[in-house]
Amino acid sequence: MTDVIIAVEGLTKRFGEFTAVDGVTFDVRQGEVVGYLGPNGSGKTTTMRMLLGLLLPTSGSARLLGLDIVRETERIRPRVGYMSQRFALYEDLTVRENLVFYAGVYGLPPSVYRPRVRQVLELIGLAGRERERAGALAGGWRQRLALGIAMVHEPELLFLDEPTSGVDPEARRAFWDLIYTLAEGGTTIFVSTHYMDEAEHCGRLGIMNRGRLLALDTPTALKRDVVPGVAWNVVAEPLLGALEALEAAPGVRYTGLLGDHLHAITEPGVHSAESLRARLAEAGFGAAMVEPAEITLEDVFIELATRQ
Repeated sequence: MTDVIIAVEGLTKRFGEFTAVDGVTFDVRQGEVVGYLGPNGSGKTTTMRMLLGLLLPTSGSARLLGLDIVRETERIRPRVGYMSQRFALYEDLTVRENLVFYAGVYGLPPSVYRPRVRQVLELIGLAGRERERAGALAGGWRQRLALGIAMVHEPELLFLDEPTSGVDPEARRAFWDLIYTLAEGGTTIFVSTHYMDEAEHCGRLGIMNRGRLLALDTPTALKRDVVPGVAWNVVAEPLLGALEALEAAPGVRYTGLLGDHLHAITEPGVHSAESLRARLAEAGFGAAMVEPAEITLEDVFIELATRQ
């Protein structure tokens, strides 16, 4: 993986006085699965649309596959695939008819698209269902078809903009299996998400907030290097009262609800499980349980957003 597929330098997009993307710089190498994590409105989609030539940057530059995104857009488009958040399937057409239609849009002749459509149907798990109407498919299968359409022309680079939004966890896992099957075949994938668990699947992960790229590294490195603290899981009743007690304790950087327990980050070397239990006992939570935990990507995001 030595070839740079995406090279971005100071990419910025302003809409009037609002800066949607602010001086973003990064690169993506061949065969990588790079994630773009951030809340809605953080600039993820705007970045993608600039890279695809759908929006002109206000300033900065970028190259895809060695080609300039402004001057050479028409040469880039046949070599990339794009699955937007609301990918337009033709609901009255069958699964196969949708694939054939988009293959024609990409300029594939019948001698090329016929075997390719069969291959894609197998890959996305819709072989045997090619005569079903797209509009009759459940959400997870619709997403698979949308991915098949984005890759029917065998692009070198795939942009997936929150591709699993609105589908169930099982469908999301199956979708990520497809993503890694494509990556193993040499396709470079740039995928945006706001799901923390999905972000764990990325080889490298960029964290966006308010238009800025706050960090870009492997999930493991981000959790190791960004958060200067120790993580703890705390079980106590009632949770909100225990949360307030921990927030008031010296040396506690952050405390939040995590399912049926609390998750806390403390300054390095300040607390042990025993000292936190003692603090909770003083506040009336004598039965509280405290145990070491792992730093999460949510911790990383909160730390970076707080610094910003």
